[in-house]
Amino acid sequence: MPAATADPLTLPRVSASAQARPRAVTSLTTAPTGYEGEGFPVHRAFAGVSPADLDPFIHLDQMGEIEYAPGEPKGTPWHPHRGFETFTYLIDGQFLHQDSNGGGGTINDGGTQYMTAGDGILHIETPPEHLVMSGGLFHGLQLWINLPRAKKRIAPAYQDLQGQDLTMITSADGGAIIRVLAGEIDGHAGPGISHTPLALAHVTLAPGAQVDIPWRADFNALAYALAGSGAVGAEGRLFRAGQLAVHGAGDTIRISASPRQDSRTPSLEVFVLGGVPLREPIVQYGPFVMSSKAEVMEAFEDFQAGRFGRIPANAIQPFRA
Repeated sequence: MPAATADPLTLPRVSASAQARPRAVTSLTTAPTGYEGEGFPVHRAFAGVSPADLDPFIHLDQMGEIEYAPGEPKGTPWHPHRGFETFTYLIDGQFLHQDSNGGGGTINDGGTQYMTAGDGILHIETPPEHLVMSGGLFHGLQLWINLPRAKKRIAPAYQDLQGQDLTMITSADGGAIIRVLAGEIDGHAGPGISHTPLALAHVTLAPGAQVDIPWRADFNALAYALAGSGAVGAEGRLFRAGQLAVHGAGDTIRISASPRQDSRTPSLEVFVLGGVPLREPIVQYGPFVMSSKAEVMEAFEDFQAGRFGRIPANAIQPFRA
């Protein structure tokens, strides 16, 4: 269950105009599973999808949902990035972040972090000692957002945003809660600030509910089901946990929840994202996302030469029980 929630009766309502065109689904894919960092399980949400459909996004992992036993929680060790931004959203659990640019803090459930890697940064994301010792539920997302070529070497930056910072709105009938995580939806702005125009939201739909989310016509539109089942798009394509729907042109994203959900998932939970496509060359190798092979090679050389900064003397490290 999402940590950041509210009574729909107390929230501002959004509704699409009668002339708005719901976007149709152009592809529906199922995310394969894999492992990241020290071995925590992920669903690779963008696997098998054309990069042109994803632009300006590069990579999306659903982390968990998993109930860890004591001693099992895992994170990532110190590692580098250059040329893009990372957006981490923690639905359940807790993570520690620290980077070579001085950024850091605790991401609590319902919170987000927005890190601009830019010219180069080293960072770590790892569960705190008490969570490793106790175990518990862990569920979140990490999204990689491309930077325009002109901004790939900007100074690194970090935004620490907690659940209370989110903007929450609801559908016309109150059947859906929309958490605006970054960008703007129907005039309601979220806390995350990106160098690439976009909108990110977590939508919870009660069983049988439907919502038409107003969506900028110049944005692409993606919807990833985190939990539950329902339908998506103008044509009502069946949609379930672990699937990504890519949409075509239009004015709204239409999502509906099945009247009956399973006992483990009381609602349909969907991550909705879109942005202005950059339509620029992308060359990615591991943690570097640049515009040419030469720039990727330069990133490797700069990292090996210590030009991404240094791991702080008081650096946190993964705790192992």
